[in-house]
Amino acid sequence: MRVGLESPQQPDVEALIEALDAYQDTLYPAEARYVLDVSALSRPEVRFAVARDGSGQALGCGAVVLSAGWGELKRMYVRPEARGTGVAGQLLHLLEAEARACGCPALKLETGPFQPEALAFYAAQGFARCGPFGDYPDHPMSVFMQKALPTLDPANPAKLIQP
Repeated sequence: MRVGLESPQQPDVEALIEALDAYQDTLYPAEARYVLDVSALSRPEVRFAVARDGSGQALGCGAVVLSAGWGELKRMYVRPEARGTGVAGQLLHLLEAEARACGCPALKLETGPFQPEALAFYAAQGFARCGPFGDYPDHPMSVFMQKALPTLDPANPAKLIQP
């Protein structure tokens, strides 16, 4: 498997995003979904990652929207048949590295209460629940999480300092 930054404007990647939307449509009302479309995912402040298998098939995707105060994870999705194989972890690792390289001190995300696997995954990756951030309302269909990112040790740039 390879994970790298790519454009979201590719048919197989757009199919992943459509599958994510279809899944979330079964869980949450429209007013509780805060999605970015492909055009928004192509903006300069967004890093979009895709995981592909050995034959080049898109297995999963995710994005980080960079800002001065934090990076926000968006559109994390792994095809059902690829779940449990480490795809999500590799996507998250790349997005964390991108955010850290751009000076983001933390990652934040908004997800929903009807996705226990996602909540467990993020908790296992060091995310903790927090209150609403940015323009998000405090909505019962939203779960907010954040994680401080390690920084580079100025005395040893090859070493990360854990928060």
